[in-house]
Amino acid sequence: MLEIDLKEIITVGMVLFAVIDIVGSIPIIVNLRSKVGHIESEKASIVAGLIMIIFLFIGEGFLKIIGIDVHSFAVAGSFVLFFLALEMILGIHIYRDEEASSASIVPLAFPLIAGAGTMTTLLSLRSQFHTINIVIAIILNITLVYVVLKSSSKIEKMLGKNGLGVVRKTFGVVLLAIAVKLFAANVKGLFV
Repeated sequence: MLEIDLKEIITVGMVLFAVIDIVGSIPIIVNLRSKVGHIESEKASIVAGLIMIIFLFIGEGFLKIIGIDVHSFAVAGSFVLFFLALEMILGIHIYRDEEASSASIVPLAFPLIAGAGTMTTLLSLRSQFHTINIVIAIILNITLVYVVLKSSSKIEKMLGKNGLGVVRKTFGVVLLAIAVKLFAANVKGLFV
């Protein structure tokens, strides 16, 4: 009944890692830390994880209430991922919220970690993968997010500006390929 599949967990985990882009967000995290001092890594990680898991389960029902099917949401999500990937690869900012004045739940848990791109991706992934594997991938990613938040200044020093840029661009290309695959897999469902 529980279809735990390591390959699915790895695939979903990599997709979420690319979308959350916690390593690429280190400069933002460091900037927030310098402005407000202490960042509540535990609270931000737990709240982001809860937001993602809750949306995974009630997101589809919510869409049905407002009359949107999962295929439409997945295709829309593929566009969001496409533009996120372009931002990562080209180093441009197509859309950014204004910076927050505190580093509590907002902006770390939402929208930095569990933002619109992540929510879209979760519902899109749900149309292709087993829910249990997505939940495991979320937990693994939130654990990684926690580790990165706790050691963001060390990671920044270790990778340097160029290293962070390489990681960000690499995951941007992966995310671009995922966006194309997601679009191709769901666009047919719009016309059925």
